[in-house]
Amino acid sequence: WQTGAMARAVLLILLGFSVVSWAIIGYKIRLLRQVRRESGNFLEFYDEANSLSAIYSTGKRMPQSPLARVFVAGYAEGLKKTKVLLSSNPGTLDREFLRDEVRKSLSRAVQREVNHLERALTFLATTGSTTPFIGLFGTVWGVMNSFRGIGVKGSAHIGVVAPGISEALIATAAGLAAAIPAVIAYNYFLHRIQGITAEVENFSAEVSIRLVRELEQEH
Repeated sequence: WQTGAMARAVLLILLGFSVVSWAIIGYKIRLLRQVRRESGNFLEFYDEANSLSAIYSTGKRMPQSPLARVFVAGYAEGLKKTKVLLSSNPGTLDREFLRDEVRKSLSRAVQREVNHLERALTFLATTGSTTPFIGLFGTVWGVMNSFRGIGVKGSAHIGVVAPGISEALIATAAGLAAAIPAVIAYNYFLHRIQGITAEVENFSAEVSIRLVRELEQEH
């Protein structure tokens, strides 16, 4: 608070970026833990269950598992299309049409889950790339004040130069303090989400085959 108005504005902006970034980091850590736990439980039940309706009911109780949400979306769409096909052609089920519709539904569900997992990562990337430049602006401003003080006082005494240099160093440090955790977190979360995305896509392909086969057998 002993710095100039511009330096205070820069530091407050950097503080805002940092606070929001840490809030996102905390939220993402909790979310990914829930995703891992619920997805593991759902996969275990999925492998053991013989009834699609039982898997569907269990999946609806696991809102943080992308695998469960993908299955729920695919099963609901497959069941709806099966009823439509059988109502128009009783006793006949167009397997190819049903497979295409289920695959499309699963693909949309996978994309929704990926978007959900990646939400707010853009802010971390923006923080990592922007805050060093905001800090640099504060640095340049502090150096300008130092040179202006030298010009006004006509002296390069440490008492004239030190306040502006101090502001410059504080702004630089604050910019790096906001950027470094955001960049580390962004890369970590992106790697984890890419792994989850691959898992969900593989699961989606398996679910598509099982849904069509078992829906045909049930009806």
